[in-house]
Amino acid sequence: MPGGDDPHGDQPIRTAGAAPDEADLAVVLAHGRGARADGMLQFATEIDREGVHYAAPQAQRGTWYPNRFLAPTDANQPHLDSALSHLGRAVEEARSGGLPAEKVILVGFSQGACLVSDFVARDPRRYGGVVLLSGGLIGEEGREFDYDGDVDGMPFFLGVSDDDSHIPMSRAEETVDVFERLDADVRFDRYSGRGHGIFPEEIEYLRELVASVAE
Repeated sequence: MPGGDDPHGDQPIRTAGAAPDEADLAVVLAHGRGARADGMLQFATEIDREGVHYAAPQAQRGTWYPNRFLAPTDANQPHLDSALSHLGRAVEEARSGGLPAEKVILVGFSQGACLVSDFVARDPRRYGGVVLLSGGLIGEEGREFDYDGDVDGMPFFLGVSDDDSHIPMSRAEETVDVFERLDADVRFDRYSGRGHGIFPEEIEYLRELVASVAE
C-alpha cells in the first residue's frame, strides 16, 4: 500500500492569499474524490477578499478514502485516519500566524465535505464556521453518531440536492441533527433536482460568512 499506515502523510498543503501572519482569517478547503487541492483554491477568486489565507490539503492520488462514506469505517482505514490527520495539519498551517480557531473556516466538497464533518464532530470546538457542500458524516447506515461536545454557536452550513447520487438526504439530515446537538447555528439548504455539485447560494453564503468572521 503506498504510504503504508499514513498514505496522506507526505502529501502537500497548497496555499494562496495572504500570508498566515498577515491574515485576518483563514479558509481551509478539502477537495472531493479525484480532484486536486489547487482546484479548491479557486474559491479565493469566488470570495474575492483581501486578508484571507487559504490552505488546501492534497489527498494521495486525489482520494481521501477508497470506499463510499457510507461503508463501515474500518473499510476506509487507514486512509480515513490519515486523511483526518492531514486535514488537521492544514488547520495548523492556517493558524500558524497566530489566528484563533474562531477565525478559521472549514469548507469541503463531496468526499472533502464528509471529511470536514467528521473532523469537527470528532473534536468539537468553535471554528469560524463549517461549510459542507454535498456531504455528511462518515459511517455505515444505521450507525449511532454519539459525538459529544459543544461548538458554542458556530455557523454551520450543509447544502444537498434531493437527487444527489452520492449523498442521501437521510444522511444529510442526520448530520444536521448531530451538529444541532453540538450547539451549532445551522443552516440546511435542501435543493430539488440539482444533482451533485456546488451551487450559487452556497458561494454567496460562504462570501457572507467570510465577511462576518473578518469583522
